[in-house]
Amino acid sequence: MSEMRLIVAGAAGRMGCSVIELIAKTQGVTLAAALERPGSAALGQDAGIYAGCGHLGVEISSDPLTAALAADGIIDFSSPHASIELAALAAQARMVHVIGTTGLSADDRDKIEAASHHATIVQSGNMSLGVNLLAGLVEKVALALGPEFDIEIVEMHHRMKVDAPSGTALLLGEAAARGRGIVLAEQSVKSRDGHTGARSEGAIGFAALRGGTVVGDHSVIFAGPGERLELTHKAEDRTIFARGALRAALWARGRKPGLYTMADVLGLK
Repeated sequence: MSEMRLIVAGAAGRMGCSVIELIAKTQGVTLAAALERPGSAALGQDAGIYAGCGHLGVEISSDPLTAALAADGIIDFSSPHASIELAALAAQARMVHVIGTTGLSADDRDKIEAASHHATIVQSGNMSLGVNLLAGLVEKVALALGPEFDIEIVEMHHRMKVDAPSGTALLLGEAAARGRGIVLAEQSVKSRDGHTGARSEGAIGFAALRGGTVVGDHSVIFAGPGERLELTHKAEDRTIFARGALRAALWARGRKPGLYTMADVLGLK
């Protein structure tokens, strides 16, 4: 099979640079295009030089339509608005779209699902193997321990992160909710301030910390009568997400249109 030609969206961001660098080092894939928002200072620059991996001969552009003409798939760590537009483009081009963008709304997710009728989409709040294994454990533990154990999810990220709770925290919350047989949106508590009263039974709480250069720390705490269980994942390098996204793109190539997750990619379902 020929090399998979990939577009990287959000090419000037931390994750975009990590993905470009990994593509440059990986056999079987090639960088077809690098996309950034209109007005970005990175436009016109060589994507490889910008990412720190040397000249690749691909200029960072803001033209997704032209990029799609010579590509097999998109790896997308951009913004919710951009991801929705790229999902629609992927549907028109019948191509692979790997979405690692966080901060997606319910309406955004509905639009992605609609696009997946024609595009092969892998969407996840976290692309790492470890986090997706953790989510599987969280679901099993939530089922086993029962409602007498309160669930709290604590996450910390670098000071520049703009959304909270993180996409990973929400992924873990959804796993806990599945284990409990509840709907997360109806049971989540994302802020506490002042006189809050006693904790509601069955609630899944979230706490978001921001500071420094932390790549991503996530803990799911099960606090019960007289004992506490904590499941934790700590990301030390962004390349774990880039590797997962690249693995997802290669896995999705040639598969029928649909909306998939990293659990599908890793064979965890």
